[in-house]
Amino acid sequence: MNQAEALSVNGIRIPLYRVHTAIIGSGAAGLNCAEHLRELLGPGAEIAIFTSLLGGGASHCSGSDKQTYWRLGAVDGAADSPRAMAETISAGGCMHGDHALAEAEGSVYEFAHLVRNGVPFPQTALGSFVGYRTDHDPIPRATSAGPWTSRFMVRCSLARVRAMGIPTYNSCEVVGLVIAGEGATRRCAGVVLVDRHRRHEESRGLAVVAATNVVMATGGPGELYFGSVYPRSQMGAHGVCFEAGLVANNLTESQFGLASVSPRWNLSGTYQQVLPAYYSTNESGGDERDFLAEVFTDEAERLLAIFRKGYQWPFNPKLVAPPESSAVDMLVERETRAGRKVWMDFRRNPVPNLDLNALPAEARDYLLKSGGTGATPFERLVQMNPAAVDLYRQWHVDLATQPIEIRVCAQHNNGGFAVDQWWESSLPHLFVIGEQAGTHGVTRPGGSALNSGQVGGLRAAQRIARRYAAEFSAPEEVLQAAASDLLRRLQEHAAKARHATRTVSDARAWLQRHVSNHAGVLRVLDRLPEACAQARDLWLSIRAEGLRLRGPHEAARALYLERLALAGWGYLEACRAYGESGGGSRGSYLIIEAQQPPVHSALPELRVRPENPDLRRQVTEIWFDGGGWQSRQIPVRPIPEQNTWFEAVWREFREGCVWD
Repeated sequence: MNQAEALSVNGIRIPLYRVHTAIIGSGAAGLNCAEHLRELLGPGAEIAIFTSLLGGGASHCSGSDKQTYWRLGAVDGAADSPRAMAETISAGGCMHGDHALAEAEGSVYEFAHLVRNGVPFPQTALGSFVGYRTDHDPIPRATSAGPWTSRFMVRCSLARVRAMGIPTYNSCEVVGLVIAGEGATRRCAGVVLVDRHRRHEESRGLAVVAATNVVMATGGPGELYFGSVYPRSQMGAHGVCFEAGLVANNLTESQFGLASVSPRWNLSGTYQQVLPAYYSTNESGGDERDFLAEVFTDEAERLLAIFRKGYQWPFNPKLVAPPESSAVDMLVERETRAGRKVWMDFRRNPVPNLDLNALPAEARDYLLKSGGTGATPFERLVQMNPAAVDLYRQWHVDLATQPIEIRVCAQHNNGGFAVDQWWESSLPHLFVIGEQAGTHGVTRPGGSALNSGQVGGLRAAQRIARRYAAEFSAPEEVLQAAASDLLRRLQEHAAKARHATRTVSDARAWLQRHVSNHAGVLRVLDRLPEACAQARDLWLSIRAEGLRLRGPHEAARALYLERLALAGWGYLEACRAYGESGGGSRGSYLIIEAQQPPVHSALPELRVRPENPDLRRQVTEIWFDGGGWQSRQIPVRPIPEQNTWFEAVWREFREGCVWD
């Protein structure tokens, strides 16, 4: 990519680059899309990847005990079909059927692509890629390359991207979209970036990338939450898209589960099945309490609930009443909201004189068959999953000598921006893939998100290559206006910082706690309107008063917090709209309504509004109109009936109709 031009804004030089397709983000989805674009467009097309931090996103930094990749069943003896798989994906509701079928149809292609890239999925001597059943799946469609499955995907894809000669530009944060035309001709025509290496320049590091197409792949909104498994380096770009008026959907549907605070890591699978001890302390580490024993007075029930957290890891509102496993999440959340710290300890058992042979059969049989017979949880973890111990050692945490602090954390957003069957957003020529795309419903099979990101990248590339290959040059005045607007906003933030009282860190911390308290695992219905108003006030305050900075070079940080506040406001508005439409507890969260009876005498604060199942046949869409939020309910599109008569499809394929 050659920089042959520059824009001048009030005498300040802003670099201008031109590419055919700009991919924003360097996770598994974005890199995969780049691969397919190069294959389909050929070596002559200018494709470039722009990323805030190469290797810093959730794909590379996050995982689990046995991170799952979910695809069409290919295990010997397991009958499957794309339609059956689509029915499983969309069974949780609020998912459009064309997305489900596209993900199912594309899963074989994309799984084979990952294998070709070198991702080490296990196979037999005769080449069978073995699998297992995961949550919400009736047959064994899941497989895994271990706790770092998505990291393997990123590294293998990045190696191929580099071999293909696709340039990757690091330390580039997207701060705006270039939009050309109005009404029916409105389209995306590029992006505005801040190059962090040039922040001290008079331009504040701005650069404009004019592009025929833009693919957004910046991941989920991890920095919205106080308790989060997302890597801190994953900045996200939801606010940028909201400002551009993109339609979002299913923002209410996040997944929450138990995770360690430092490092940020899901505590699923073996971490729970070895039966660690839970306890809480005050902020200084004193006043230790076995809070689970106070509610789970029956030791066998307590042990079974801890064990089941291994495979019932995401919080489930159907399992919230003791002795069910999600009661553990609620008790951890209660301790955290009371200002206490919660710990998981692998050095000791949750009950004295633990006898493995006396455990409930479900836990006993699993541990004995898996060789987990050690005297302590740590010994059992080493026996069953030594990689789980080594993983924490990489972060200088020794589970043999210290407990780990835990919380109920945000792990994945099933919602995001609305896309069509080619993963094109409501703004033409802007594609959204990976977790940033709102293609999931309320619940989904474990591991299906990785497949969705790969298939979304493939389909975006196919649409671009078959329909949007012709170059488009945005008018000079459009590029000039985009650069001028973003430079003005950065200059204003730099100027306001001199008199601002609130710091960037203060604003982020307030927003994260606010969103976690009101749009996290617990959502109090009658507090949502005020919570929305408070988030709006933060956004307005940042715009009007700015944030205190260490210098003008940090203006982009203030702009990022402004956008993050807008995104937080939007997520809260989505929760409010869903509640006002009659929505109740579902997925991975509870909606609290004062007039409901408590779910259990030990949890009197949990007065849970039941779900309205009819709403799973609708999708809540929401968008920002510049001054506030608009929302609507649209019906779920069913799984389409396809004409699969060979001669008919062959003709449509030859004529190119399939890419419409």
